Amino acid sequence: MDIRPITVISAFALGAALAFGLPALQRVAGFGIPAAVAERDAKPAGAPNKSTVVAIDEERIKLAEIEVRSAGPATIARRLTVPGTVVPDAGRVAHVAVKLSGTVAELHRNIGDDVVKDEILAVLESREVADAKSEYLAARLSNDLQQDLTARDKSLWEGRAVPEQQYIRSRNAAAQASMRLSIARQKLLALGVREDEIGALPQAADALLRSQNVRAPISGRIAERRVELGTAVGRDNLETDLFVIVDLGRVWIDLSVSSSDLPAVKEGQAVNISTRGQRETGTARIVFVSPLLDKDTRTARVVAAIDNADGHWRPGSFVTAAIAIGERAAPVVAPFSAVQNVEGRKAVFVRNKDGFEKRDVVLGQRDGQSVEIISGLAAGETIAVSNTFSLKAELSKPSEED
Repeated sequence: MDIRPITVISAFALGAALAFGLPALQRVAGFGIPAAVAERDAKPAGAPNKSTVVAIDEERIKLAEIEVRSAGPATIARRLTVPGTVVPDAGRVAHVAVKLSGTVAELHRNIGDDVVKDEILAVLESREVADAKSEYLAARLSNDLQQDLTARDKSLWEGRAVPEQQYIRSRNAAAQASMRLSIARQKLLALGVREDEIGALPQAADALLRSQNVRAPISGRIAERRVELGTAVGRDNLETDLFVIVDLGRVWIDLSVSSSDLPAVKEGQAVNISTRGQRETGTARIVFVSPLLDKDTRTARVVAAIDNADGHWRPGSFVTAAIAIGERAAPVVAPFSAVQNVEGRKAVFVRNKDGFEKRDVVLGQRDGQSVEIISGLAAGETIAVSNTFSLKAELSKPSEED
């Protein structure tokens, strides 16, 4: 068998390899070119891997509502997670009760209505308040008359027209009339009649003497209305509470903390509040730590207060509370919404001149909606923090060359 032709071909291939390099040898010898080598030869040195970059301009970023933010140092807290319940602030609940017996003549507000302090909610008709107002008017008239008589007797006594004994009797009668007027006025105040209403009584119509206004003691929302028109209220086992008003501008979070965790919980600590199935969170502040333990559960009641101007936290809702019991500084912290799971690894999308570059990262401790980045991201770099799933989906699309 003659092997010289093969030797000649081999020698030629070897010379081609020396002259043009390995790719030339593969082409001459008829071997296929590996994809990695072809991609390396096709891209200039230093160019990022195409599969890690999502090319997107500024206009498309705005249309996709992708928010960007710089990562940087922040404080990471170690938190104790406990269940809780939203309840009204006890200082912002008012029971509108009557202080006399009568019937409901008018209802100006209903359940669910927003009211302001001192607004009239209802009007009662009461013989008791009519008697008290009449007594006050009579005492006022008697006092005015007696004061005039006393002033006259004083003037006559000073002019030696009447004896001193008559002036002294007149002065005592004036003092008694003034005391009766004061007692009648205090009785009206005790029944819930306001100072301005008492002052207007002498000019009021007779029909208004039996009427009593029921006013809101605080601003808030009517949570309960317990009476109807014509309902008898007051004493003798009758209904005394007409309305319940709740101000939900601030609410409490009622927590139960075990005795073993209680030493780490202090008044004034911050608490992150979240609800299952909702993305919105809030920050509360502990205002009370009970010194007593429940004998059955061996837990203590802890109360945290949270602002609720938008009405998001509804009393009766179950929440999860994360109490900050330790803090430390972290060099790089990013919103947790910026992190995506790409091909089994955690990644963020870093803004560059072409769009966004996928960057694998290693996560550290999470604190609510923030997470520590241990490696893969430097402080000051700008990353996408919202709608990052669209970037992940764009990255997963096959390219035209695939």
